[in-house]
Amino acid sequence: MSTTTAQPVAPSCIRQAIKEIDADGLKALSEKGKANPDAVVTLKAKTVCEGRFRNLTYIRDLDPVVVDEPPHLLGDDTAPNPSEATLAALGACLAVGVHANATARQIKISKLELNMEADINVTAVWGTGDLDESKPLGFTAIRVYFDVETVDPISDKDLQDLLDTAEKWSPVANTMTRPVDLSCHLA
Repeated sequence: MSTTTAQPVAPSCIRQAIKEIDADGLKALSEKGKANPDAVVTLKAKTVCEGRFRNLTYIRDLDPVVVDEPPHLLGDDTAPNPSEATLAALGACLAVGVHANATARQIKISKLELNMEADINVTAVWGTGDLDESKPLGFTAIRVYFDVETVDPISDKDLQDLLDTAEKWSPVANTMTRPVDLSCHLA
């Protein structure tokens, strides 16, 4: 299965910085992290099944995040599926990291787009299909293609360093690449 998305087109002659991050606020946040390196925050979310495969996840006081399945997976196709939402979280986390590190290095970004693709075997059908224990579950490969432009030219080496730093320190990327304790309980 592959999904095709239309690529947004923006005039190439416009080279202005995207909305900037508050550099002083970023510096203060950085200093706070250095002063208390063992701080852990607990994030909370509540997911409510609306019916079929459509789910609403409530986070803080924001509008719910909607997750559904496409028709070929018996959903209503009203929103991204859980795996696509995972890619969205990864892309957003990597973009935040690139933008934060660019801000810290006084690099103004005029374009920051990430195109992602991931390989996944879905034949286990959530535990109701092919249950071969040797089957790798979840993503087996993720490819992220960055399209980054800066207001002032920087070297490919410096640009790659921004991407490498974002990947290394991304909480979502690290959640995907390192073991994490997961437990499920009745409420």
